[in-house]
This record gives sequence, C-alpha cells and structure tokens, in this order.
Amino acid sequence: MIPLSVLDLCPILQGGDAAQALANTLDLAQHAERSGYSRYWLAEHHNLPGVASAATSVVIGRVASVTSKIRVGAGGVMLPNHAPLVIAEQFGTLAALFPGRIELGLGRAPGGDPAVTQALRRNLSGDVDAFPRDVLELQSYFRPASPGQSVQAVPGAGLEVPLWILGSSTFGAQLAARLGLPFAFASHFAPAELERAVALYRAYFQPSEQLAAPYVMLGVNVFAADTDAEARLLFTSLQQAFVNLRTGRPGLLPPPVDGYADRLRPEVRAILDHVLPCSIVGSPETVRAGLAAFAARTGADELMVTAQIFDHQARLRSFQILAEAHASLR
Repeated sequence: MIPLSVLDLCPILQGGDAAQALANTLDLAQHAERSGYSRYWLAEHHNLPGVASAATSVVIGRVASVTSKIRVGAGGVMLPNHAPLVIAEQFGTLAALFPGRIELGLGRAPGGDPAVTQALRRNLSGDVDAFPRDVLELQSYFRPASPGQSVQAVPGAGLEVPLWILGSSTFGAQLAARLGLPFAFASHFAPAELERAVALYRAYFQPSEQLAAPYVMLGVNVFAADTDAEARLLFTSLQQAFVNLRTGRPGLLPPPVDGYADRLRPEVRAILDHVLPCSIVGSPETVRAGLAAFAARTGADELMVTAQIFDHQARLRSFQILAEAHASLR
C-alpha cells in the first residue's frame, strides 16, 4: 500500500487560541510519527482566523524538534510572497539543524486575499507568472556554491533540500514535470482538475538529479471514528468551515453540528459537493474501503491526509484508525 502523510493547518478552534492550536500540532506530529506516517507538512496561509501556521518555517522547526524520524516540511510555502534567497536561508537552516528530514513544497498562490498579499509584499510587483523562475533561483541556492558566486545561501548551499511543486491546476503539473520534481495536488479542497493534472504530469515528466520517475502525492480528507455516524458528525466542522470561507465569513474551526449538511440550501450544498468530494468519512471498515478505492482510482504514489477535527482526542483517534486501516491493506 502507498505511503500516508499528514497535512496540518494548525486549526484554531472556537473557544481556543493559537497557543492551543500549536500545542495540538506538536502532539499530533508525535502521534503521526509513532503511527508510521511518512511526512508531516505545514501550510502557509495568512489572515485566516482559524489557521495558526502562517509562520510556516518557524512551526516546521518546532515540529522537527519534538520528533526524531518523520520528515517535516512545507505544504507549502507560497513562493511569490518571499524572496527565494530568504526561503533558501530559512530551509537551509532547518536542514542544518535536522539533517535529512526537511523538505520544501512550493506553491504560487498568495495564501490570502489581495489586501494581505500587499501587506506581505509591501507592493504588488511580485508576479505569480515569475514562479518558475523563482523556483529555479531557489533550487540554485541549495546546490554547492561555485567559486566566485556572488550570492550564497548560508546555511543552504550544498544541502540539496528536496523540493516539491504544489498545485490545484495543470500549471503546477506541467512545471513539476518540466523540472523533474515530485508533484503534490490539492485534491482535498480543489479536485476539479485532478485527473487531467496528474495525466499531464506523468506524460511530460523529465527525469532530474532529484527524481528519476514521476511521483504524485494527492491530498485527501479523512475523518475516521468508531462508527460511520460519529465520523459524519466530526466532518461537519470542516463542512461549516468551508461554507463560512466560501461565503466570505472565515472564522475559527467550529464544533460539529448534528445533521448540518442536511439543512443547507441547495446552492450552499453545491459548494461542499464541489470542494470536498475527495473525502473519506466513516468507521474503520468504511475508511479501509475508501482508502483502497481512492488509491486505485487515482494511481497516487502517496496520499497526504488532512483532518480538521474540532476535538483533539477525536483527531488523534482518526489518524490512529487510518494508520491501522492502512496497515491492514499491506
């Protein structure tokens, strides 16, 4: 069976705060390592009240410090918000502190609305269309420095931090293929172009020093509990969060509400049908079957699992059930 990894948005709960969200992240990372997950990634988002991972490299360093084996990385850093040299120095420092465990997923979205984009960059001269050039510049900083090289990443040069391209469209797929990098697709919230993007990536992949053959990791929401009914209840927190976000009311992660989706207007329910079809929700048996079916349907090389569950103990239990279901498929 293909490897499983974790994507954590450090959800801030209603009634909670960022400190508690980050403490939960550290606990979940240790739990994921004990349970055999391959990677633990954090995502860069800005100006969202319910997400505590905006300073992504800082959180990655803390997660790496409380674990010992699991690979830790960004899923991802939104490169148009940053100078490539700054990211090379940040992740070079992390790689020097935690050798062989740090990796860097790169996206070209701003990770926020236009106002926060301007606040991050001080102006709007940053160009998302320059993303391929910025990736190449960043890649160059991780190679061994050449004699007389005028700008070096210190730490960073010679550390060969593994890069991934993230995407929710065919743009990222084609760039990853051309550069010979692994590709992570955000199917957990933007599945519309999943099949086409994966097909393009595999068809046009060019081997590189980092990667000899195409490698696809797909995002999937997994909400596991002892019964299907309990899992469906847990899932309503994510459903509420997405409806709030897509209707201009982003907020803290809400507690579950029994029968939430059944009471939605058709046009609101359509939002959920559009963004969350790549979700596996249910008991251990339901999760086992859903996991096998999703992997078979997509041909993914790895799955990156996320679970925005309100109750922390229920979240830990969900990842435990998933790990056990995954083990039974081997």
